[in-house]
Amino acid sequence: MISGRFNPAGTRAGAQLPPLMAVFEHLQVEEDQLLQGGQEQLIGRQSMDTQSNKGEAGDVLIPFAFEEMLCRDIGSGHAPPALHLWSHPAGLALGLRDSRLPGAARVMASLTQEGLRTAVRHSGGAAVPLDAGVVNVALLLPKSRGKLDFHDDFRLLAGLIADAVALSHPQAAAKIEAYEIKGSYCPGDFDLSIGGRKFCGIAQRRQSQAFFVHAFVVVSGLGAQRGELVRRFYADAAEGDDSLEYPRVIPETIAALGELGGPDSPAAFAAGVKTALAGRGVTLLPQEGLLQDTGYALNYSDPRVLQAAQVLRERYA
Repeated sequence: MISGRFNPAGTRAGAQLPPLMAVFEHLQVEEDQLLQGGQEQLIGRQSMDTQSNKGEAGDVLIPFAFEEMLCRDIGSGHAPPALHLWSHPAGLALGLRDSRLPGAARVMASLTQEGLRTAVRHSGGAAVPLDAGVVNVALLLPKSRGKLDFHDDFRLLAGLIADAVALSHPQAAAKIEAYEIKGSYCPGDFDLSIGGRKFCGIAQRRQSQAFFVHAFVVVSGLGAQRGELVRRFYADAAEGDDSLEYPRVIPETIAALGELGGPDSPAAFAAGVKTALAGRGVTLLPQEGLLQDTGYALNYSDPRVLQAAQVLRERYA
C-alpha cells in the first residue's frame, strides 16, 4: 500500500497494462564478498552480467540504447509491450543538466579511472548510481489514443513497484509513501520511500508512437554510501560555486529495501515484479518464447543497439 500524494487504487484506472508483455532481463549476479577499497566498494558489490559480454555490460548507455530501440519497435508494431529488468556492475548515470556543471567532464574522467563507468542518459532526472544492488524496472508501452495525463504512467509503475515490494519485502511494503524526498538524489514527485528514506525514483521517456517509464530501485547494500557517491560528484563538479542549481544530496535520505525490512536480494525483488504483473492479469512472455512465437529478438549486442548507444554518447556528451 502507498500513502502520500496519490492513492494506489488509482494506479489501475489511468494508464492500462496490456494482457501480454515480453520480458527482457539483464540482471547482474552479486558476489558474496564486498571488494576491499576503491570506488567500487563505495557503491556495493562486484558483479558479472548474466546476459551480455563484459564489454557491453560495462557501457552505461547500452541499457538505455536497448530500451530506445525496443520502444521504437513497440511503437511500430514489430514488438509487443515489454518489461525490462536490468542492473549494471558499477556506474553513474547523469542527467543532462548534471553534465553541464563546470567540472563534470573532469569528475567523470576521474571516476572512470577508478573503475566507475559514467554516461549522460536521455531520459529525465539527475545523477543515479548503478550497481548490482540497484534493479532498474522499465515498462515499455505503445501510446494510447486520446489525451492522457502522463502522470498516469508514473502512477502505474509506482503502484506496480509497491505491489512487488509487498511480495519481496512484506515487512516494508505497508509503510511506502510517494512524495519528493528532499535531499535525495534524482528527486521527484514520485519518489518512493519508507520512513522518509528513498529507495526508488521514476523517470519517463516518450517517443512518437510509444513510451517507457523507468524506475531505479535500491534493493541491497547501503543507500547512504550511494548517496555519498552522488553528493561527492556534485560537490566536485560544481567546483565550489554555490550559485549553481543541482541536487544538494544528503546521503542518509537514501536506503535499500534490505535496510528497510526484508531480504538483501535483488533477485527476490525482480521476481516480485514479475509476480505482481501476473497478479494484474498480464501474461509474461520470456525472450525465448518471444523469438519462437514471433521471430522477434533484441539483445545488448544487436548492431542497432550499439549504434543507438553511440548516437546517445555523441548527442549528450
